Amino acid sequence: MDFVFLLSSALLGVGLAMDAFSVSLANGLHEPHMRGGRMCLIAGVYAAFQYAMPMVGWICVHTIVETFSAVEKFIPWIALALLLYIGGKMLLEGFRERKEGPDTSGSRRLPTRDLIIQGVATSIDALSVGFTIAEYDFPMANVAGLIIGGITFAVCVLGLAIGKKAGTRLSWRAAILGGCILIAIGIEIFVKGLWG
Repeated sequence: MDFVFLLSSALLGVGLAMDAFSVSLANGLHEPHMRGGRMCLIAGVYAAFQYAMPMVGWICVHTIVETFSAVEKFIPWIALALLLYIGGKMLLEGFRERKEGPDTSGSRRLPTRDLIIQGVATSIDALSVGFTIAEYDFPMANVAGLIIGGITFAVCVLGLAIGKKAGTRLSWRAAILGGCILIAIGIEIFVKGLWG
């Protein structure tokens, strides 16, 4: 493994982590009183998916290329549906909080199911990275995946911290902004996947 390999893996990691960063920002806005352990858990979920998806893509390239090629065209649709669902939920919560007053029950906490959906939605486009790393042997592909996951973790912790800071000042507007961000990311992934 040389410097060029490490640099290209790191740059790939930064590029792939941007959707997860934006979703982390939205989650920080939505849950402004999140503790450090929860931030690490959320960032860890995104990092795990960002590691796993390129590896799944790599395995598909080396085993079932035809099947993966047939499924690849549905990736933008899946990401759009998942992010519209979660973003819509956040929007509804924000409008409800605006009408009924601040939520002090702690129910603004992101449910585990939604966290998993976000992890899939923000990393599903990384499946196609398996094609770009197809010439690597398994250990190199694994190292590339670990670098991508590590960078995603760091970027997501940063996004959560920024979102938390702004979320405490924005009140119910934070949930609406977070929902809009998720919907916008879903649309961006969809458009990029169809015409990119």
